[in-house]
Amino acid sequence: MTCIFCDILDGKRVGHMLYEDDSHIAFLDKYPIDVGHSLIIPRKHHETISDMDSKDVGNIFAIVPKIAKAILAATGADAFSIGQNNGRAAKQIIPHVHIHIIPRYNSKGTVWTKRQICEDAELIKLAKKIRDSIT
Repeated sequence: MTCIFCDILDGKRVGHMLYEDDSHIAFLDKYPIDVGHSLIIPRKHHETISDMDSKDVGNIFAIVPKIAKAILAATGADAFSIGQNNGRAAKQIIPHVHIHIIPRYNSKGTVWTKRQICEDAELIKLAKKIRDSIT
């Protein structure tokens, strides 16, 4: 089975990149729960977080504050949620470790199940705005 996230890493699929380093990338979720919903993934394929060693788990979570701050600055969100699912029963859709950063807005409330489909032009513009906000 082909991994969608590995395809993004290999350039076979489009990913609206926010951040890259030697071990991780962050990009906008194609089917966001809300505006600015983003994912951080390790470059090395691991199906679940329990397949990773503790140092690698710590390293991926260490990136969350940097990306979350940029998302808040770029979107004007009031807060954010972090999600990380492992396995089908936990609703992990893509079998490659990923951390969700979901912006939250006081005016909208918190909904976990609602998704929307964005146009690529909208994602390109938002990804640039978030990249420009990373410090």
